[in-house]
Amino acid sequence: MKSRILLFVFILFAQLVIGQSQNAMTRVLFIYDASNSMNKEWESGTRHSVAHNLINSALDSLKDKPNLQLALRVYGHQSSYRQGQDCDDTKLEVPFGNKRVKAIQKKLKEITPKGTTPIARTLEKAGDDFPECEDCRNIIILITDGIEECDGDPCAVSRMLQKRGITLKPFIIGIGMDENFKKTFKCVGNFFDASNEKTFDNVLNIVISQALNSTTAQLNLLDIYGNPTETNVPYTFFDRFMNEDIVNYVHTMNALGNPDTIYLDPSSTYDLTVFTTPAVTKDSITLTPGKHNIIGVQAGQGTLELKKSGSISSKQAVAIVRQGGKMKTLNAQKLGTDEKYLVGTYDLEILTLPRTYINDVEIKQSHTTTIEIPPPGLVTIMKNLTGYGGIYKLEGNEATWVTNLNSAATNESVKLQPGRYRVVFRSKSSNNSKYTRVEEFSISPGESRVVNLR
Repeated sequence: MKSRILLFVFILFAQLVIGQSQNAMTRVLFIYDASNSMNKEWESGTRHSVAHNLINSALDSLKDKPNLQLALRVYGHQSSYRQGQDCDDTKLEVPFGNKRVKAIQKKLKEITPKGTTPIARTLEKAGDDFPECEDCRNIIILITDGIEECDGDPCAVSRMLQKRGITLKPFIIGIGMDENFKKTFKCVGNFFDASNEKTFDNVLNIVISQALNSTTAQLNLLDIYGNPTETNVPYTFFDRFMNEDIVNYVHTMNALGNPDTIYLDPSSTYDLTVFTTPAVTKDSITLTPGKHNIIGVQAGQGTLELKKSGSISSKQAVAIVRQGGKMKTLNAQKLGTDEKYLVGTYDLEILTLPRTYINDVEIKQSHTTTIEIPPPGLVTIMKNLTGYGGIYKLEGNEATWVTNLNSAATNESVKLQPGRYRVVFRSKSSNNSKYTRVEEFSISPGESRVVNLR
């Protein structure tokens, strides 16, 4: 026997609602609890009679709705609880079709509550009640007074249904529940405390209204002036509870120059990632059901152009981009390209030889910052013999290592950025340090020169 009175309404939105047309067929499956506990008194009658009458009124308002199909599944009405728990007591009584209101009302009038409450099993079965459809919004509204009596797990069913393409996010209407009991439904959905028939009626109509009216959203990527001018950036909406991605789009402006409209399930709470460089996030986004929701994110961008002058080898044609003062690599941008970054300052490490470091590069809103990398010069080192050595960059009184010489080659060519250099070399056959050769040289952009160590 159930120890508490509980009424809750589940609403499941097919994930196909995301990105659907507004004229898509909406299919609503009502799941009705006809377990024995529905015979208990509740204000003006039994729970069954009160719920039955309120559902009938709600159904009357749906008779002439276009692009709408209804169905009814009932549980707890085939086997008496006196015969023991029948956890398979669930049946699709009215399948989907047009003009099903009278058939559902007739069936609700005929049934007699008498069995148990297999909520999880019923939800599992409900997933198969929807015929295949490429452009349908599939919705389930479950009305029950009870606690699961067959050891089912609504949270586990929720995860299962989501993997199959259905998002479970119930609206729970509870009566006489303490705070600890309410917490058990935290993983299931949104809780409403219904203390009387009127509250139940109001919530039922709210749920139906939300189910039938599309909830839309508009993602505004704001520049530093607060205008939604940024676009052409990928973004992802994640279900915060399930930690799964729901929408993956590239931000688009419509024909009027406004961010285009997307369709989202209003029963979920979302986290958003906009894949600018670096990425921008917004957490715990909730939507107003049946309305057009504006979601704003600060994402002002400018452009970094890396100009490649002359001949820079493909191995060197990359710049590592980091946020100012940070070590994490944001991007490896090829020279000769331009890419967008959030407004701010950045440090560049360009993979020339030697490395070129440019710090505090400022990216401004809708502005192109151009960095031009001078071409290297080509130095050919004539050694005659194989041996050991290296090349150093000279700046003032300091010498910084650049690269080692090839110990297996008698001659080699190296592309170096413009500047002053020193090369040191000792042949393998020499057995004394005094035979080390040292030469200094300068190289200009695009210059070719020979350094003779023979």
